[in-house]
Amino acid sequence: MSKTDQEELKRRLAELRTEHRDLDDAITALIATGGYNQVQIQRMKKRKLSIKDQILQAESALLPDIIA
Repeated sequence: MSKTDQEELKRRLAELRTEHRDLDDAITALIATGGYNQVQIQRMKKRKLSIKDQILQAESALLPDIIA
């Protein structure tokens, strides 16, 4: 993986982490105010889980292969 690819992946990883945190905050705020429907919360949680998977993939790609 080239240096440019690594930098791009790190930038994407930072964006994903921010989006994940923002979704978490939004879900918490909606639940706290009581102004939500269950479908809306489920969609947001599903999106959050998808982002978490993308974060794990990006982190895995950044780690060097280690032969045990």
